[in-house]
Amino acid sequence: MVKQSFGDKLFGFVVHALLVLVLIAVLYPLLFVAVASISDPGKVVNGEIWLWPEDITFRGYEKVFRNGDILNGYANTIVYTLLGTAVNLVLTVCAAYPLSRKELYGRGVVTALFVFTMFFSGGLIPTYLLVKKLGMVNTMWALIIPNAVAVWNIVIMRTFFQQSVPAEIQESAYMDGCSNVQTLLRIVLPLSLPILAVMTLFYSVAHWNSFFGALIYLTDRDKYPLQLILREILIQSNMKDMVETSEESLAKSVMEAESIKYAVIIIANLPVLMLYPFLQRYFVKGLVIGAVKG
Repeated sequence: MVKQSFGDKLFGFVVHALLVLVLIAVLYPLLFVAVASISDPGKVVNGEIWLWPEDITFRGYEKVFRNGDILNGYANTIVYTLLGTAVNLVLTVCAAYPLSRKELYGRGVVTALFVFTMFFSGGLIPTYLLVKKLGMVNTMWALIIPNAVAVWNIVIMRTFFQQSVPAEIQESAYMDGCSNVQTLLRIVLPLSLPILAVMTLFYSVAHWNSFFGALIYLTDRDKYPLQLILREILIQSNMKDMVETSEESLAKSVMEAESIKYAVIIIANLPVLMLYPFLQRYFVKGLVIGAVKG
């Protein structure tokens, strides 16, 4: 053990104190939303809820699960996330693996063209016109195909293939008669589970939280993802189907609306909150890989 000086101890104390403050700032909003979702909405509106629930009630959750739009949006989001993530992973691997091979002629030019699209794009209007021309407007493919691959994720995966998969193993596979596809499927991918987990997390969270594409391209309400329904509830205050305004006073309707909002936020974010702890170490490793020049 190295004896620490007073300055080292003071520095450590300050760092830990700042980290605790950051932790509180991050966790308290989550805790407040969870507590507010099961507390009496009247006390939530009046600002009486801080850390502990008061007069516990699950009325907000009951109304959420009785609402067909929310359940349909939840199912749509699951489909968009699973299918979109699968397409993302396949295309990212198909782009990153060839770019990681030194024998690929012109890979630097191809990489430069890919990176160029990170800084310059056609813009929203040309993209919409292209999607419309392809007949994908008001279909789920409008949410998947335009975002089928992310250049930054290609760079991260390419760097992983170059640094973490020994070239000697791949050369041995070639000597044993494996083709490029067989080498990728039998050698490279089994050794690349960490980066695949990182890409799965990146893409799935992006699909789960996405609402702008659905707002632009979708017109049928039965195809809306959950985030678009949540946007209507939080921003547009569209509570017609969940609040019984014909029999209840306006004040009670507002209180129920608040309870429903917090319940929907919890339901919408629960899958991501449950998934992230299991992939957190891979997430950090992915950031480190992306920061290394390949």
